[in-house]
Amino acid sequence: MKLSLGPVQYYWPRDVLLRFYKEVAASPVDIVYLGEVVCSRRHEMRLPDWIEVAQRLREAGKEVVLSTQVLLESGSDVASMHRIAEQEEFQVEANDMGAVRCLSGKAPFVAGPHLNLYNADSLQWMAGLGARRWVAPLEMKRTDLAVLQQSRPPGLQTEVFAFGRLPLAFSARCFTARHHNLPKDDCRFSCIADPDGMLLSTREGEPFLVLNGIQTQSARVHSLLRDFESAAAIGVDVLRLSPQAKSMMDVIGLFDEVRRGTRSPEDADRQLRALLPGAECNGYWHGRAGLENAAAEAR
Repeated sequence: MKLSLGPVQYYWPRDVLLRFYKEVAASPVDIVYLGEVVCSRRHEMRLPDWIEVAQRLREAGKEVVLSTQVLLESGSDVASMHRIAEQEEFQVEANDMGAVRCLSGKAPFVAGPHLNLYNADSLQWMAGLGARRWVAPLEMKRTDLAVLQQSRPPGLQTEVFAFGRLPLAFSARCFTARHHNLPKDDCRFSCIADPDGMLLSTREGEPFLVLNGIQTQSARVHSLLRDFESAAAIGVDVLRLSPQAKSMMDVIGLFDEVRRGTRSPEDADRQLRALLPGAECNGYWHGRAGLENAAAEAR
């Protein structure tokens, strides 16, 4: 099974991103997704910058995929998506149906996790358009995925979001700007101050959600490290790890040790918990509420 590193969902400074991907080049991940998927106002990196990073990662032996933005809100957003889809040097992850249309019949692509592919017919259709890999919806449970695996089109790989705060929703409103009493069009790029997003708690002080610009994430950190063997058993080809601000190389190392069989999933999970910015969860994989942690019950 391969490991992929998803696109950075947060707004990190340019020097932080460049340093991060230098470390990624030496890491054991097989596939790296690059690009801004959340907000087009984030301008530390432009497409030529991402292409340059992609070239360096390719030289390091990584498969590189350029990801398109999930929610397109303006003509400039659409134009940016077209530029990514029209470049021919790297494969593209389509995160909305506009990107799928641009890529259909022209180049193989990855069908991203926000395309709502839930059944065999939609997988067959997407594969016919040129998808060579699809990322299962975040809330899909293992048993439903196992059924789809039995009828997925030949040559279509399956990728599962296996680590990170879950990107639950996208909105035209910028919640980070609203928190700072700023209009969206004059947000002063305030989300750059929150490298792992802004935690939102209930009145009782319970962590509830994380605000990341126009994106809403889970407060808990989704992890399938302990469920590695169940993912392998149903034929998952790729596990996706979503970047966090601290200790990401250690997280990658733990997943790599488990897939190589040099560390048990249970032992790796115990090590992982000390590296997380929030509590752990894996409920969706087990057909339960997403914030639940089936692994905790087994301890």
